[in-house]
Amino acid sequence: MAPDSLEQLDDYLDRLARRASRHTHAAYRRDLCAFHAYCDSVNLAGWADVDAARIRAYVGTRHHRGELSARSLQRLLAAIRGFFDDLLKKRLLDVNPARAVRPPRSGRRLPRLLDVDAVAGLLDAPADDRLETRDRAMWELFYSSGLRLSELVELDVVDVDFGAGSVFVRKGKGGKARYVPVGAKALEAIGAWLEARRVLTGAGQPALFLSRQGRRIAPRTVEMRLERWRAKLGLSERVHPHMLRHSFASHMLEASGDLRAVQELLGHATLATTQIYTHVDFQRLAAVYDQSHPRARRDRPRKA
Repeated sequence: MAPDSLEQLDDYLDRLARRASRHTHAAYRRDLCAFHAYCDSVNLAGWADVDAARIRAYVGTRHHRGELSARSLQRLLAAIRGFFDDLLKKRLLDVNPARAVRPPRSGRRLPRLLDVDAVAGLLDAPADDRLETRDRAMWELFYSSGLRLSELVELDVVDVDFGAGSVFVRKGKGGKARYVPVGAKALEAIGAWLEARRVLTGAGQPALFLSRQGRRIAPRTVEMRLERWRAKLGLSERVHPHMLRHSFASHMLEASGDLRAVQELLGHATLATTQIYTHVDFQRLAAVYDQSHPRARRDRPRKA
């Protein structure tokens, strides 16, 4: 492809980095660079030579090779559509061919959760040192407020309002900020961590959660610490930060029945995203029914 095709792609990705999460930006960069390499390999001169049939062939090839899941292929098409929409706005294209390509359907995967007792076992476990005091504050905040991992590590000390019982999420998904309530137990754990935090940092470090070296904690470190707690407590199932977010959402919906409120708390752009937790709740109710009702069907299919 012509050299300016790569320049146009780089320009789009640079601007995308300012509004998208690091995870989304990295995934879009990977998808679009692979698509550019494909277009180059079939001797297309530029983006204007890409039509719907070419995109459909590329997606179909990756699908049949088993290189990407249906969900990843949907993300790939979203990346191509977003990039071509940008070219359309800049009048470098007359039409977006990706809009004519439908992604493969993916089966609905229900989120894995911890039940209330398992969450309590994790949150009530004693902290043996300063870093475990930090860890307990993170686990409490995940479950109290339903934060994403990326949102938690980006929090600063000033984002926690003890008086209002809230935390300000500055960098939510899609660059959207929001306030979320924080429970008393989580505030208590954060307060204990702030006392211990003074030993690890000087006055100039704004990050709420710090590493052993006194720097803002990395997402991978949070994941590793949670795995360490799983082993410490003898939990058989692997636990990851998003399970605490899922558990928060499911337990809130089960207790309140207010899907719209759970949507706002999670920072979901659409109600459809939040509705997956109604399926989780249905499965729990169906399990209770099948175990309890004298004439229940034992071969109940899973709700998709």
